[in-house]
Amino acid sequence: MAVFRRPARLAAPFFGLLALFLAALAGLPGSAGAKVFDPVSFTLDNGLQVVVVVNRRAPIVHHSVWYRVGAADEQAGESGLAHFLEHLMFKGTESLAPGEFSDIIAANGGRENAFTSWDYTAYYQTVAADRLEIMMKNEADRMTNLMLTDDVVLPEREVVREERRSRIDNEPGSQLGEISRAVQFLNHPYRIPIIGWDHEIEQLSTEAAVAFYDKWYAPNNAILIVAGDVDPAEVRALAETYYGVIPAKDVPERERVVEPPQNAPRQVKLESPRVRQPQVQVSYLAPSYRQAENNDAYALQVLSEVIGGGATARLYSRLVVEQGIAGSAGAGYNPTNYDYSTFTFYVAPRPGGEVAPLEEALRAQIAELLANGVSEEEVTAAKKRLVAGAVFARDNLATAPRVIGAALTTGGSLEDIEAWPERIDEVTAADVNRAMKGVLRDEQSVTSYLLPEPTS
Repeated sequence: MAVFRRPARLAAPFFGLLALFLAALAGLPGSAGAKVFDPVSFTLDNGLQVVVVVNRRAPIVHHSVWYRVGAADEQAGESGLAHFLEHLMFKGTESLAPGEFSDIIAANGGRENAFTSWDYTAYYQTVAADRLEIMMKNEADRMTNLMLTDDVVLPEREVVREERRSRIDNEPGSQLGEISRAVQFLNHPYRIPIIGWDHEIEQLSTEAAVAFYDKWYAPNNAILIVAGDVDPAEVRALAETYYGVIPAKDVPERERVVEPPQNAPRQVKLESPRVRQPQVQVSYLAPSYRQAENNDAYALQVLSEVIGGGATARLYSRLVVEQGIAGSAGAGYNPTNYDYSTFTFYVAPRPGGEVAPLEEALRAQIAELLANGVSEEEVTAAKKRLVAGAVFARDNLATAPRVIGAALTTGGSLEDIEAWPERIDEVTAADVNRAMKGVLRDEQSVTSYLLPEPTS
């Protein structure tokens, strides 16, 4: 889940972004080879990659800058620093007072926000197309001229701590999510929450924020994406004017540790009087696009659609509709991480229902999958649903930047994005069954239970 800067602006659920990703990448209806976003891309002399997606449905523009750095790039003991710096990027520069950029955006009728993941940090604005230059000027300014002092940093640190209290410490489901990730990843930094541990957030300093900014925030470690009613040549001229003058830096290579072999299944359980709807989740370690061999990542996306893609998918139709023991059931898989991903099943009982028989039914479905596999008919139908769900993908101006930014910051390419429909179309039932057996292994699973506190 991405952590947004302002508590009033909630982040999309993790699998919500996946659904957006799948819908967008499935392309518009048509024959194989159709363009997905048909982007124009070029690189400035200082290393900044610029991507332009022309969309003239409305006279507006979405302007975003993505940095190839996130929570998984932090040093030990500084958890939450990437997200903390995201907050601090709104605190002013040599020429803009704290909050002034936000005031300018509002005065021009625009919207803005930012988000941090384990692998990237992004800042965006949506404004009328004729206000693009204002956005470029000020976003480029804070790429290189951020001004941080204790007067603005230390109060914002308390804002982040309060954000953690409201979103994590007071939410049993979020608490369980943190625990589950810490159990899923024993060695890799994906085990550490994006927002950070409170005792480490409390120690974050102005010096640490400035050092992180100086280390990672550079044009040659960033991607500028402009989507909307624009001309690529005009975008290039503006990018050269405002971003092109920023000097490149020596940005270090990302250093990520490897997760050791997982030899035993793991379980976590959280009971709380605040839980009104119990849930069981079974999560398996899975490869990302960057890690996957053959076409396994695409096959796992199809598998996710077969199992959890709506009311006609296996889990919902069997556990909710046919057996009537679940109130909700589904599956999810997001291959766009820089390193590892997970393939997850989840079920929740009907009101008043018991968790134990529902878990037994879920495991029976997983066992059946492993024993009998999926059919070619199921795979064909799943691929059609993925494509059909993308009819209105371009209606949301933020879709292309989200998909492109996530891909380019995690080792993907524009060519990968444009080829996605063809690669999905090539997936067979044999591919899905092979990839499934490599991932749905009991020893690399974590079962998480969210339960109400038992009554005495």
